[in-house]
Amino acid sequence: MAGVVLLTVLLAVSAWTGELVKLRDDDSYSEEMLVHPLRSGDIAATFQFRTRLDADLRKEKVSHYRLFPKVLGQLISKYSVQELHLSFTQGFWRTKSWGQPLQQAPTGAELWVWFQDSVTDVNKNWKELSNILSGIFCASLNFIDSTNTVTPTASFKPLGLANITDHRLLRYATLPREIVCTENLTPWKKLLPCGSKAGLASLLNAERLYHSSYHSQSVHIRPVCRNANCSNVSWELRQALTVVFDMYSSGLGKRDWSLFKMFSRTITEICPLASQSKIYVDNSGWDKVPLFELNPPTSLESKVAVHGDYRVYAVYDLLQPGIFSTSRNLNVALKWKGGIVEPGQPKPQLFYADRYVSGYGLHTGVINTIVFNNHPYRAYPVLLMETVPWYLRLYVHTLTITTKGKENKPSYIHYEPAKDRQQPHLLEMLIQLPPNSVTKISIQFERALLKWTEYPPDPNHGFYISPSVLSVLIPSVINLKTDELEGSPLFSTIFPSSDGSSYFMRLYTEPLLVNLPTPDFSMPYNVICLTCTVVAVGYGSFYNLLTRTFQVEDGKRGGLAKTIANVVRRLRGVPPL
Repeated sequence: MAGVVLLTVLLAVSAWTGELVKLRDDDSYSEEMLVHPLRSGDIAATFQFRTRLDADLRKEKVSHYRLFPKVLGQLISKYSVQELHLSFTQGFWRTKSWGQPLQQAPTGAELWVWFQDSVTDVNKNWKELSNILSGIFCASLNFIDSTNTVTPTASFKPLGLANITDHRLLRYATLPREIVCTENLTPWKKLLPCGSKAGLASLLNAERLYHSSYHSQSVHIRPVCRNANCSNVSWELRQALTVVFDMYSSGLGKRDWSLFKMFSRTITEICPLASQSKIYVDNSGWDKVPLFELNPPTSLESKVAVHGDYRVYAVYDLLQPGIFSTSRNLNVALKWKGGIVEPGQPKPQLFYADRYVSGYGLHTGVINTIVFNNHPYRAYPVLLMETVPWYLRLYVHTLTITTKGKENKPSYIHYEPAKDRQQPHLLEMLIQLPPNSVTKISIQFERALLKWTEYPPDPNHGFYISPSVLSVLIPSVINLKTDELEGSPLFSTIFPSSDGSSYFMRLYTEPLLVNLPTPDFSMPYNVICLTCTVVAVGYGSFYNLLTRTFQVEDGKRGGLAKTIANVVRRLRGVPPL
């Protein structure tokens, strides 16, 4: 009888567990890799990992997670997160020589979060959320506080399914001095369903990734539509990693590339949980002329709209039977066939920007931002956001915007002044860029004198200033239909767009390194040494005089020492004492 009852209980538990698993069977995981040879001879590799949870974390409590990381799901539910975007970047994307990035990130760490309208204390949730993310990704996000946090009004809009219009629910912060290392990569890889043991993630060799010219890893969480009519909501976790390998340090001066040459690894097995696993190789070449020969060859091709133009990609479907060789590995190789002659100067990019500090001395200076619009006949607006720390006191009345030698008045401007040791400056402007023009934005500032306890280690190295953020809709050469995005690769659907006549791009300038008036931190050491010397000599001598006992010595009684001394003096022929 006891055995029958035990069997019944086991069957009930098994059926209940099966129902839970069945509820999450619709969850999906897809991965892809894009290999893009650059005109400079370098090569860029972009990984996209997409995990979808078919549940609405805003309305229901999820206790069973199949593919979606449980730690992130609980984080979204507890702090009522609507969207979360986090990136760690080492290096700077060189737009002029590498071309337009698929998704650029600023140097260091960047975090911006949209909260749900049910949150009453946004600042409290923001502080606790950044501290928890700091522990999850082993980063210094706990240094995010009110002195480096801003609330943009127009630069950052929700990228997912959201009807939020209250910008007070948004928080944005950067840490330009954050150093990215393997401690950040390891927890990032653990969020993947297969980790780094199988699939495309097995190529992520930390030793090779950090021996590169540019490396950026990011995490994006947002709600998306589950079906065409958007009657149900799913949550999407998109993990992206972009790395650029130098032709000389990694490629030994040659334009021939392969997976093993880039990552010192090959793909040996697929991730069994992936519903899609593909490798895209940009075979369009320059000026529509293919310059690489692929090995092994593939008959699959895909025509994808990227940056307002169509490009042709060779596709390797890892789920296709026979894709692996007899040795059970896949090593995609690109053989350069363009000849010995190097290609000419790259065409100027349609849109890019530079930033620098001018002036002399440690009192005042000027922040200059130069924006280039190289479109021959189209003008378009750009939204510029500047975040400046409080210790650089901006003179807003000195703000000047010039284009082709004439004043260019912004159509929208929003400025929040800084408060000492409380919040930074925030400046947002909407500027119209004429065709084939160069626009210069300048603003003067004054350096503040900090307290000696507010200086970081190595203060003479300088203080990092967050880069400018430029958001722009660039006119497209083609007219892309919205329904074409459904079957497009992941790398072409990062930013949603409902207008096929233009495409959205967000670029970041270089972070600035500014020197502040720095005191001589060796003076405390000198004062301590001088003070100790004076105390030791003065007090020591005075104490010696007070405590010493003086006795009068009898000259006639020399003792044994005097006797021995006289014997020696007699031997030397010297009169005795």
